[in-house]
Amino acid sequence: MQKEYEIEKQKRYRHRHQKGKQHSKVILIGNPNVGKSVIFGLLTGKYVTVSNYPGTTVEVSYGNISIGDRKFILIDSPGVNNLTPMSEDEKVTRDILIREKAEAVVLVADAKNLKRAIMLLIQLAEMNLPCVLDLNMEDEAKARGIEIDYQKLSSLLNIEVVGTIAPQKKGINTLKEAILNPGQVSIKATYNSVIEEYTNKISAILPDSNISRRSIALMILSGDESLKRWLMANLNSENIKKIEELRDEAQSKLKEPISSIINNARIKSAEEIVKAVQKQNNTTGGKLLQILNSWAIHSFWGIPILLLVISAFYLFVGKFGAGILVDFFDEIIFGRYIAPVIDISVKSILPKGFFQDMLIGKYGIFTMALTYAIGIILPITSTFFIAFGFLEDSGYLPRLAVVSDRAFRVLGLNGKAILPMILGLGCGTMATMSTRILETKREKIIATFLIALAIPCSAQLGVVFGMLGPLSIKAVLWWSSCIILVLMLTGYLASKFVPGEKPDFFIELPPLRMPSFMNIIIKTLSRIEWYLKEAVPLFILGTFILFILDRINVLVWIENFASPVVVSFLGLPPKATEALIMGFLRRDYGAAGLFDMARQGLLNEIQIVVSLVTLTLFVPCLANFFMIIKERGIKTAILMMSLIMPFAILVGGLLNFIMQIIY
Repeated sequence: MQKEYEIEKQKRYRHRHQKGKQHSKVILIGNPNVGKSVIFGLLTGKYVTVSNYPGTTVEVSYGNISIGDRKFILIDSPGVNNLTPMSEDEKVTRDILIREKAEAVVLVADAKNLKRAIMLLIQLAEMNLPCVLDLNMEDEAKARGIEIDYQKLSSLLNIEVVGTIAPQKKGINTLKEAILNPGQVSIKATYNSVIEEYTNKISAILPDSNISRRSIALMILSGDESLKRWLMANLNSENIKKIEELRDEAQSKLKEPISSIINNARIKSAEEIVKAVQKQNNTTGGKLLQILNSWAIHSFWGIPILLLVISAFYLFVGKFGAGILVDFFDEIIFGRYIAPVIDISVKSILPKGFFQDMLIGKYGIFTMALTYAIGIILPITSTFFIAFGFLEDSGYLPRLAVVSDRAFRVLGLNGKAILPMILGLGCGTMATMSTRILETKREKIIATFLIALAIPCSAQLGVVFGMLGPLSIKAVLWWSSCIILVLMLTGYLASKFVPGEKPDFFIELPPLRMPSFMNIIIKTLSRIEWYLKEAVPLFILGTFILFILDRINVLVWIENFASPVVVSFLGLPPKATEALIMGFLRRDYGAAGLFDMARQGLLNEIQIVVSLVTLTLFVPCLANFFMIIKERGIKTAILMMSLIMPFAILVGGLLNFIMQIIY
């Protein structure tokens, strides 16, 4: 593993000569799931801010670090597989490198997959950026029989190479010291004469930036359209046109796509480096993981493994989170302790009237919004984040995308869309935000629409399964078959009508590994913090809107207006109207209202199935609606809602008609 080699003189020299520079910027980059966020947390401690990167919806973390008497701003960029962007996350990372003048770039890599790291390092070398290489997860590499000659690797790259085990905080102090001594990477890929010729021609036209003109020229030749805005801001139209002509001229002289030629050259260079410094010893654990890896992406065996994973996921989130934990928080923590104290306190401070009702009334901020957000949703999302973190840290999620790719092609998506869909079974608000991982605007719109329409959140699912439990298996099949059919049909139609490019499916498969408990905890706590900051205020706002509507008697008017459709077309009792309205603010409350009606004998088996299908397909909760506005824009959000609401009622009415005849 890592060998100690002498670098102290260089460090002390650089440290002495740079004392005068303060608050320089250090940028962390790396592939997804390499422990980069954990490294960021260990380097910065608690002084961290998170904000959307300018002009995007992608969040970037900033923190302060001190090394000796020097201070730095550390920027944690989104995980990437390529610096020629194929997604919004990759574009943001590339833009950070262009816009921010980096004192050092720390490439955090998975020690088990050195080749992936070297591929990124070659691009950083082309950008002419000062770098440090951090090989994280040393222990996992050793467990798989992977040995890396650190000293030789450092010599070949001409930069410092540090080994770390983030959960154990091993190597963090060495990494801090290495940040003071970044170097220019000496390796480079060798391209053919045509690419070199046109790289030089385009470079001569480009303006200077924080990365080399050569690297930008290679991105342009690779067909990177995301650079257009930057080019328009820095060049006149004549030069932009000339660059486009040079790119087309270069492609006309080559049989293969330039992007493939460039990528293959980088792969070849990376493989040569890996071959020179890495040895692989066979281990029993390594062989077992290799077998599991082949099964996980197998066209046949991948399906039962997928079903097993989803079942375990549901038992943990749907049963433990949505059942045991929600009951504990809602009935004991809130019901016995918090709610009575708040009720007594508010009544002792405020007189009866508007403000008291706003806080503890039927639609009160405490009695409804916070009870729902903290007592019901937080336990479910927390267990979901833990389960999702387990799948993420194990490396299984990319394999799930491979297995599901064929099915999602029918919906105009690719296998990556399975990730937001699974998130949707936990929380639609979080799932809508996660559609950022999809590469095209078309994919993001389709996925957001399907999540809003046909993916029930775990809070709602718990109540749904509670209602379906006492019924016959036939009723369960009617509900599930209808939802799946609607999902496939609407997805297929959306793929035909939503304009845009069809996505290519390319995903890097990280090694399967035993998840790190510490990694899962850190990621879970970070996501819970996001939920508390982003989602809870939306629930409070939604409850306040509902309170005002009730106060001015608009809710009663809506119920009276909607009752004829609910009774005549859906075949439901008039009281079901209230449950559907409540479902807009809180899907599980809407389902709970139906559950109470069923328990009182007010709904027969057909009415239960029809009401659950209608509510599942009905408009998403208010928090998710706000998130759709944030991610897709208000026009797209309103258009989706205007389609989803009548469609849900139409499906519910047709289902009622069909079931009345043949059930």
